Amino acid sequence: MSDILNGLGRAGVYGALGVVLLILGIVLVDLLTPGKLGKQIWEERNRNAAVLLSSALLGIGGIVFTSIWTTYDDFGKGLASTAAFGVLGLVMMAVAFLVVDLVTPGKLGATLVEAEPHPAVWVTASCNLAVAAIISASIA
Repeated sequence: MSDILNGLGRAGVYGALGVVLLILGIVLVDLLTPGKLGKQIWEERNRNAAVLLSSALLGIGGIVFTSIWTTYDDFGKGLASTAAFGVLGLVMMAVAFLVVDLVTPGKLGATLVEAEPHPAVWVTASCNLAVAAIISASIA
């Protein structure tokens, strides 16, 4: 029974850390795009903004999963690894966003929150997932 309680405690702490990293991801995407992200998605039903945010959240979730999976035997190391790699993933996604913005015409943030669907959102979302996969692979 103590193993179950110990596992539940660890899961709760990892879960809380994961939620914090996801919130940081939401804040980051909100900072990189014009306007308020929540309003764009929930009130204006902007699919471009929703796809961009979804890709960032899935990417961070993948990084958190990989970090926990590979360091579960050492709880302290697992927490530190999850926090460090999660933050690194967020930073690298932001850098990739800025690089894509530099090498493409127009302002990427404004393009991604247009009301009409735009192909640039798929490129940016793919970039988020690729960065997350690279960070995840580096954990092991």
